[in-house]
Amino acid sequence: MKTKNILAFCFILLGFANLYAQNTDDWHPIDSPGVPMPDSMKIYTIVQVNPKFLGGINKFITSNLQYPDSAKKNNIQGTVFVSCIIEKNGSISNITIMRSPDKSLSNEAKRVISTMPNWTPGQQNGKLVRVQYLIPVHFKLQ
Repeated sequence: MKTKNILAFCFILLGFANLYAQNTDDWHPIDSPGVPMPDSMKIYTIVQVNPKFLGGINKFITSNLQYPDSAKKNNIQGTVFVSCIIEKNGSISNITIMRSPDKSLSNEAKRVISTMPNWTPGQQNGKLVRVQYLIPVHFKLQ
């Protein structure tokens, strides 16, 4: 009787051990580093040829930036860091505020970046690629 109980316990234990030892090699979340991403979806942070904005990015920003009234009244100034992706066709996507001293400055920086015309896209190994880019937008009261 005792041997049957021990044997039954061993089979149950082996069954639970088998449940937790399932092979997960063929299961990966979408953003898993082990899963190769199609080249059309890759986003580069460092490339051989950086994206370029014709006419100068600072010139475009300063000529299109409108200082928010609420920030002026409260004497708020500083730099908003905007992350975006320069697509293969030069358009801008995924505009994200990374750091900002104030919500009104964030909104204005995002608005200005979203109005930019197309860039010359970045290149890696002679091919056009998507590139993540960080743009500082400076707000300074005179």
